[in-house]
Amino acid sequence: MNKKGIIVSFEGIDGSGKTTLVKKFYKYLIKKKYDVVVLHEPGGTKIGEKIRRILLDKNEKINKFCELFLYLASRAQLIEEKIEKYLKEGKIIILDRYIDSTFAYQGYGRDISLKFIEKIHKNFFGEKIIPNITFLIDEKPENLIKVLKNKRTDRIEKESIEFQRKIRNGYLKLAKKNRRIKIIKRENKEKTFEKVISKWEEFINENRFYKKYYIEN
Repeated sequence: MNKKGIIVSFEGIDGSGKTTLVKKFYKYLIKKKYDVVVLHEPGGTKIGEKIRRILLDKNEKINKFCELFLYLASRAQLIEEKIEKYLKEGKIIILDRYIDSTFAYQGYGRDISLKFIEKIHKNFFGEKIIPNITFLIDEKPENLIKVLKNKRTDRIEKESIEFQRKIRNGYLKLAKKNRRIKIIKRENKEKTFEKVISKWEEFINENRFYKKYYIEN
């Protein structure tokens, strides 16, 4: 059997708790003896981390198209250096943000044409970029104000609540168009994680190739 990895992405507005869930999910898969790695966007490579520092610097004012292409540059490096390699090795790749963040933040949030963003992705990356399953951690922005106040907010996290509402609405619209995006309503950490695992098990059981390769082998 040819090795083929899985891309699992976690998405959500700032403060939704997706990074904590990524860590818990990674530990869960490790206990199950899966071959798994965690990556994040922007970043994940030496060049990507330099781009990340620019993008998240709260003292910088970045043009929306400059912002878009910086995210894409980081992604291009991540795909070439890490994602393609790990997929060939048959690993499960957990991504803390990925392609849907670009559509949600730069598309719906910054009002850049979704068709324009989609065209760039298809021309630059083809089908290699698409996650197999995405967990969208959903919460109203007004319920996360206290969470963000307790964090060292970066350039994106310090955006207005109106901006975060646009992002959330964008994510929900993306979920309606893409069956791979599973909406996980945010509750406490344990209940939210249980929902993630439930959707993950459904995914594995529904996909015979992955069930055979990752569980039965």
